[in-house]
Amino acid sequence: MLFVIDFDGTLSLRDSVDALLERHAPSEWLAIEAEWAQGRITAKECMRRQIRMITGNEEQLERFFETIRLDPTFLPFLNYVQKFAQVAIISDGIGRAIHAALEAAGFPGIPVFANHLSFLNGTWELDFPNSDVNCAVGSGVCKCAVARDLSGTSAQPVVLIGDGRSDMCLAGHADYVFAKESLARHCEAEAIPFSEFLSFSDILASIKNWPDRNGLPILESMPKRSKLNGITR
Repeated sequence: MLFVIDFDGTLSLRDSVDALLERHAPSEWLAIEAEWAQGRITAKECMRRQIRMITGNEEQLERFFETIRLDPTFLPFLNYVQKFAQVAIISDGIGRAIHAALEAAGFPGIPVFANHLSFLNGTWELDFPNSDVNCAVGSGVCKCAVARDLSGTSAQPVVLIGDGRSDMCLAGHADYVFAKESLARHCEAEAIPFSEFLSFSDILASIKNWPDRNGLPILESMPKRSKLNGITR
């Protein structure tokens, strides 16, 4: 079983990229955000242009990243699910911020797949090592592709935990979805089954009620074929 966890607004208490731009970029970043919200540019183009507007130096950004607040109920959830599942943070945010926030919170090392931030010739740049030319939504991180690679040929069930637009494509392919905010509204509109949550304590309580076999949770209602890679279980 693979748990795919979004970061901004899901593991973090608020969107860390928006908070970064509010503190270290001119307000014109909001106009770029509006272009993305209206579907005029991709998420990748939106973030690249916004990140180039950041005026803070490396020390200032590192200090900011360390202040990102995370859901305090995440660690009990992690300790429980790591007994039987693979866990990965797959985010269309900034990997450098995620690693700094996890370290500051004292959370154990978790695989992180996100965008790469660097400071080149006096300008902040964002690279996209986890993008995919076939990404249906033009994200910097194609969550479907990363989840497919992680699940490999085993056709293991994929559980998505997310809150926003970058999670919507994977929600249509995952075997089980925990959703809140705009992702929950999307799932309702598209008739995608999901469980709503506010914090990881809600998710943990739900998982503990899943049927189990030999002490390991199973999802009896899951399809017999992986919707992500089409491999029969």
